[in-house]
Amino acid sequence: MSAPTSARYPVWLLALFVGMLALGTDEFVISGILPEVAADLGVSLGSAGQLVTAFALAFALGAPVLAFLTDRLDRKKLLTAGLLVFTLANLVVAISDAFALTLGLRVVAGLAAAVVSPTCMAIAGTAAPEGRNGRYLAVVTAGLTVALFTGVPFGSFFGHALSWRATFGLIALVSAVVLVLCHFLTPAVPGGTTTGLAARLSPIRDSRVLFLVGAMFLSGCGGLMFYNYLGGIFTARLNASAANVTAALLIVGLVGVLAVLFGGILTDKTGPRRAATFVLGGHCLALGGLALYLGNTTGSVTLAIFVLVGVWSIFAWALSPVMQAGIMAASPQRAMLAMSLGISGLYGGSAVGAAVGGYLLDQHGPATIPVVGTVFLAVAVVSAVLGTRPVAAATVTNPVATQQPTV
Repeated sequence: MSAPTSARYPVWLLALFVGMLALGTDEFVISGILPEVAADLGVSLGSAGQLVTAFALAFALGAPVLAFLTDRLDRKKLLTAGLLVFTLANLVVAISDAFALTLGLRVVAGLAAAVVSPTCMAIAGTAAPEGRNGRYLAVVTAGLTVALFTGVPFGSFFGHALSWRATFGLIALVSAVVLVLCHFLTPAVPGGTTTGLAARLSPIRDSRVLFLVGAMFLSGCGGLMFYNYLGGIFTARLNASAANVTAALLIVGLVGVLAVLFGGILTDKTGPRRAATFVLGGHCLALGGLALYLGNTTGSVTLAIFVLVGVWSIFAWALSPVMQAGIMAASPQRAMLAMSLGISGLYGGSAVGAAVGGYLLDQHGPATIPVVGTVFLAVAVVSAVLGTRPVAAATVTNPVATQQPTV
């Protein structure tokens, strides 16, 4: 019989949440202070925008490669090393006067984030008490969601009030604090023990993992395509004002933070298969409802559109912890590599969705974006069902003690 576990979260888990908040803020905050960065470094806005691209590409492409290369390292040591590099990269960005150096440092920061993000998820999922994996993963994932809706606006405000350099200095400071907390509080989670190359690459050959990664990719194509063009859709289709768009984004943000936690609880209560089917199915139906509404409504903003956006947000932002829990369950011995593939799948889907959405907006009109997004999500549901199909039960011993300081 297992020992009872506290319903409270350990301090180290909250430190991981703050670390992910810093990563998310670092990735997106430049978009809000781009003119200041461009003027200070003496480059065009387009060139300064490459600082965002450099970080995102390094993150997306580096995550699975670095996860494979560092698979056998202790997760705690890997986390602290990644946070140290991330902190130093942002600190030097804050004092850099050369665009080329700043661009290179953004690549370094992106690679460090590519190590830290899946490591945080692997530690949270592995060290979680029995039956609470989904909740622990949700807390970590919530860091990225909160960054998008609070960290980025605050970072932009901080940059405008003082300077863009102060924003990166603040990110470095927060990361340094997280580094210290993780060094002293995070449980030691051993790396992979199997030395064979085939075993280390097992997630890439596991059809369940690939189906789940595919579902995350398709979800990025469909759901994030709608989110990325939400403002354009509202403006072009409904003649929405700036206040209407802001209100819709605020709803997405507020609902999204709660939805991430809901996704974790749902996974713990029902298991990855039922949770994935429910969340992705709901995501597909909700976006389909938006497609029907936008296809039959023009020129006016009503309460109905805000309700539909709120419902869609529940399923869209509950997705990540549900899918990552499913990926971890499919490949528990190689969780970090498997989860890094999920991260890359979502980022890749977002990039493809942005390209497809831009084409649809220009060539076929804003109402087609949620229609095509719904098709992507329908295929994602099938992929997730295949990825969470039952397999023979296997006993996996959790090597991490769960007696940790709590708050």
